[in-house]
Amino acid sequence: MMKNKGVYRNVFFMAQAAAIAAIYVVLTLVFAPFSFGEVQVRIAEALTILPIFTPAAVPGLFVGCLIGNVLGGALLPDIVFGSLATLIGAVFTWQLRDRKKVIACIPPVISNVVIVPLVLRFAYGVNLPIPFLMITVGIGEVISCMVLGLLLASLLEKYRYQIFRTTPSIR
Repeated sequence: MMKNKGVYRNVFFMAQAAAIAAIYVVLTLVFAPFSFGEVQVRIAEALTILPIFTPAAVPGLFVGCLIGNVLGGALLPDIVFGSLATLIGAVFTWQLRDRKKVIACIPPVISNVVIVPLVLRFAYGVNLPIPFLMITVGIGEVISCMVLGLLLASLLEKYRYQIFRTTPSIR
């Protein structure tokens, strides 16, 4: 039985990551009209707070963003670099998980503010100044990650050990 514990832990980790990815994709596509573009509030980015609860959120967010961008019709540079922005934000949120939640929300905002305006300019040819694009993307990320993300974290905190435990309960 002890040998199987590692297998269960790995499967459980993958299941959590897959569930997070699926939720990210659904939120991206359901709210597609304002998930893409120069002025975007990607509701799915609220999930970037989840690495404070589980490391499975890191690959889950990356894969979810990747699939959401593909299914949402994004161009290849957006698929690659937009997903990397989410991955970078998730990794650093995980690194800051023991800090105040508001601090843990900052990495996805920064990574998207730096990367997404460049994607908008060079992949989509958006002819607006990059600093302006940084502001518009930043506002959307603050709404998604900091406002909605912190709200989500406060709702999930009560159930953190039931939802985000590291091993399944095996009976």
